[in-house]
Amino acid sequence: MSSPTTDQLAAVLTPVLEGLGLECYDIELSGSARARTLRVLIDRPGGVDLEAVTAATEALGPVLDADPAVQAVLPGGYLLEVSSPGLERPLRTPAHFRRAIGTPISLKTETGPEGPRRERVLLVGADAEGIEVEVDGDRRRVAYAEVVQARTVFEWGPAAKPGKAAAGRPAKSTTPGAGARGGNGSTPAASARH
Repeated sequence: MSSPTTDQLAAVLTPVLEGLGLECYDIELSGSARARTLRVLIDRPGGVDLEAVTAATEALGPVLDADPAVQAVLPGGYLLEVSSPGLERPLRTPAHFRRAIGTPISLKTETGPEGPRRERVLLVGADAEGIEVEVDGDRRRVAYAEVVQARTVFEWGPAAKPGKAAAGRPAKSTTPGAGARGGNGSTPAASARH
C-alpha cells in the first residue's frame, strides 16, 4: 500500500510535521515527469484547520527543496499539495484501518474471476495481516493483499435541532471555525509549485 519512494519521503517529512504537532497521515505521488503531484495528508487530534495546513506547507517546501534524500527520489519539478485526509479518508495502512474500526467503509477488493468488487461494509477489526468486515450480519476476513482501495464513508443524517444531537451523533459545535474541517465540513488544502 506504500512504495519505497513514499516511504523515503515520509522518513524526511514526518519529523518536520511532528515538530508542528501534526501527523503525516499519508503521502501520495501521482503523475509523471513535469506533471507530478506530491500530496501530503496531515492530521491531528481534533482535525486540522487552514492555519495548520498553511504552516505545514511553509515548513515542508524548504525541506523538500533542500534535502538530498528527497532530490534522489523526487528530481525535477512537482506540485506540493498539503491537505487534511477529509471526511472520507483513504485507508492504506494497518494503522489507518485500526483507527476506522466501527465505521462504514467503501472496500474494493480483487477477488474471484469476475475481477474487482466494490462494496460498502462495516469495518469490525484490523490487524497486521488484514481486516474483518461485516455485511448484512455476515463477517469475513480480507487480507491486505486483496484490498485494491478502501476509504471511510461519511454518512449524512438528518439535521439536528440547534443544541441537540442527531440520532447517534454528537452535537456540532456552534463556535465559528471549530471542528476538524473549519466547522463547515470542507477539507482545508494548500498547494505550491516546486
